[in-house]
Amino acid sequence: MSVNWYAYSSPDDAAAHCAQRVLRELETALDAKRPVSLAVSGGSTPKLMFGHLARTRFDWRQVHLFFVDERCVAPTDPDSNYRMCEECFIKPAHFPLSHVHRIQGELQPDVAARLYAEELRAFFELAPGELPAFDVIHRGMGPDAHTASLFPGEPLIEDREGICAAVWVTKLSKYRVTLLPGVLLHARHTVVLAAGADKADPLYQVFNAEHDPLHYPSQIDTPHGRNVAWYLDRAAAAKLD
Repeated sequence: MSVNWYAYSSPDDAAAHCAQRVLRELETALDAKRPVSLAVSGGSTPKLMFGHLARTRFDWRQVHLFFVDERCVAPTDPDSNYRMCEECFIKPAHFPLSHVHRIQGELQPDVAARLYAEELRAFFELAPGELPAFDVIHRGMGPDAHTASLFPGEPLIEDREGICAAVWVTKLSKYRVTLLPGVLLHARHTVVLAAGADKADPLYQVFNAEHDPLHYPSQIDTPHGRNVAWYLDRAAAAKLD
């Protein structure tokens, strides 16, 4: 299976190159003379990428920022993806708050998912049945090969029509709100950033095992490979090649 991936000496180096790719795709999207959209994920490695993005001279006034998923907590909670992004990217980059579209994790999960879907439909001016097409989606991958908040065994991994949903993560005994696979597949460009030795085994399976996203959710787009690029550190890529 052909997968577009790049390995670098350290997590920070991988994050820097991932950030550069995000910026290139956003620059290209600006030529389309329409609102430009970026959706980002949470986690530890993205902090490095956010730092690189925040230190650029890019004009963020031209971009609208969305979230791939969110924990069902208040935006001030230490576990909030929004809070981490705010501290590492939104504030230092002086990102216009009117262009930040967060998932309201402090609400009931199904309400937060419904409101986020409504906001996406309005922003992208979607007709019934249409899916949003983000200019760039940034995703990560967990040690269990989950991506977004789509964990192994989640039935909604097979959903290609919904925009987002509240999902119960059994291993964490918590709800999360996440974009669904149809939206992830509909992005114009996707970057996946993964680092650490605990990603080596799942990455090997994602790239080489029989296609089974229910077992390896990060395989959602591996058969397509269109406009999807993986940025890895050497530890994560240790079992590839």
